[in-house]
This record gives sequence, structure tokens and C-alpha cells, in this order.
Amino acid sequence: MKIAIDAMGGDFAPEAIVEGTLMASELLPADVQLVLVGNEQVLQPLLHTPTFSTSVVEVIHAPEVIGMAEHPTKALSQKTRSSIAIGFHLLKEGAVDAFCGAGNTGAMMVGAMFSVKPLEGILRPTIASFYPKQSGGQGVILDVGANADCKPEVLEQFAELGSLYAKHVMGIANPRVGLMSIGEEEQKGNLVTQAAHQLLKGNKKITFIGNVEGRDLFTDKADVIVCDGFTGNVILKMAESFYDVFHERGFRDTFLDQFNYEAVGGSPILGVNGNVVIGHGISSPLATQNMIKLAARMVESRVLGKIKQALDNKP
Repeated sequence: MKIAIDAMGGDFAPEAIVEGTLMASELLPADVQLVLVGNEQVLQPLLHTPTFSTSVVEVIHAPEVIGMAEHPTKALSQKTRSSIAIGFHLLKEGAVDAFCGAGNTGAMMVGAMFSVKPLEGILRPTIASFYPKQSGGQGVILDVGANADCKPEVLEQFAELGSLYAKHVMGIANPRVGLMSIGEEEQKGNLVTQAAHQLLKGNKKITFIGNVEGRDLFTDKADVIVCDGFTGNVILKMAESFYDVFHERGFRDTFLDQFNYEAVGGSPILGVNGNVVIGHGISSPLATQNMIKLAARMVESRVLGKIKQALDNKP
């Protein structure tokens, strides 16, 4: 298994990314090779440390960097030797099994869309994220920012993608899917939500439990929660703020600790022809380590192949 990491992306790159990569190399199996993509002259001195073994870390030179504030499409087209562009090239050519990065989110999404491309039949790839349950374990919520406006058919696909991810990566045998709305009744919500409810209710590939509300998010009512990217992003950012607020007030709790972005490390892009994970822009070494571990779980679970197989079997 080979996992490529954008070494130059993120507010604290490359130092935090390199340190997190070295931390991950100590935890992952010996057959997992990590590939740092970035400026070799900058990276090599950071890899010479007595604390970690660097034998499983390879460096692929990428002299250009896409900044966090740059226009994604323009930057990718002009900076073909950037760490993001080269990382996606490696993924497209099959030289690596996964690519992850904490740099320009838009560039990561555009790279996934136009380099490895959406899977055949996918209307809109989606960014997924995770939430803790009070009863233990996690659920997956999608979309959390890639698609601010969605048609009902797109939300239906999100439900299928999320269900496949929950089953094959998270080990949930029969994931329960809920549609985020403003009431439990199927007639509640806006026109898109109402139409999506009918599609989900008739979909035999998922276990649809109906609408869920914001108060249900951290309960065990559903394993997969579907919403448009606007709603999902608001939920995600609000949940992340819980940890920050309580941490600043000196309150510690194991459940609240799971709202710390470092605990998960990244968000997978589902529906594209490759394993891609987007990290938080402020990724620390710990967040980078967990981002890489998440990518490794995706490769190990063969979830991409399972998604392709499910799409091929679509009636």
C-alpha cells in the first residue's frame, strides 16, 4: 500500500505535515509506504531526525505550491508541478493507492473532480465527515461542504455512498440512514427534502429510517445522516466549536474530546475514482497522523471497489 501526502498544504506545512507523517509511519504496518509530495530541498532536512525511522517515507519533488487563498481551478491549471497536482497525477496513474492533503480545499476537490474524475453514474461527489454518538461509536454525515445546493437525486446518491462507507470502512453491518430535516414527519422540510424523502423511502439499497432533526445528531438514531453541503458544513463547524468553547473554559470530557478535529484528521471525498482525504487547514502533526490512518483504512477496506460494484449493479 502506498499513500501520498501533500507535504506543502496547510497553515503549518511543511513541518507539521512531515512530523505527522513520521508519526503515522511508526503506527502503520510495515508494508504501508508513505510518500511526501513537495519541495525536496525543504523536506529532506525535516526528515533527518533521531526520533523516527525514515525508511518507509519517500519524497517526490514538487517545486510549486498552491496557496490556501488561490483560486482552485486557475491554480491547478497554471501550477502543474504543484504538490496537489502531482499528488493527483500519482493517484490517477495508480502509482499510489490514496492521496491526502490539508491544503487548499477547493484545489483538492477540483483535482479529484478533473484528475481522477467522478465514478461513472455519480452526479456529484461528496465530502463526508463524522460525528460521535453518546452511546459510543461514530456516524457519518454527508455532504459537509462540496455541494451547497442539491437535487433530490443527489441526496439519494449521498445516502448510498454514505451507507457503503459506513458498512465497509466503519464496520456497521446494516447502516441506518436518516435525512436531516426540520421535523420527523415526511412532509416536513423544504421541497428538495420532501422529494428526497420519497426517493429514499423507495430505495432498496439502503435502510432508511426517515427524517432526523438536529437534536438526533449525537444519538444512536442513525448511522448515516444525509443533507446538502450548506447544512452539513454549518453542522460540522458548530460541532467543532463545542470542543473549542469547552476547552477554553477548562472543561474536559471524553465525549467532547471527539469533537476535536485532530481526533479524525480528515474527510474522505466519496464518488471519485480514487481514495482521497481532505485534512483541516490548521492540521497539526496529530491531525496529519490521523488523516493518513483514515486513508489507510479506506485502502484496506477496498471501499472504492465496493462502491464501483454497487454502481455497476444499479438497476
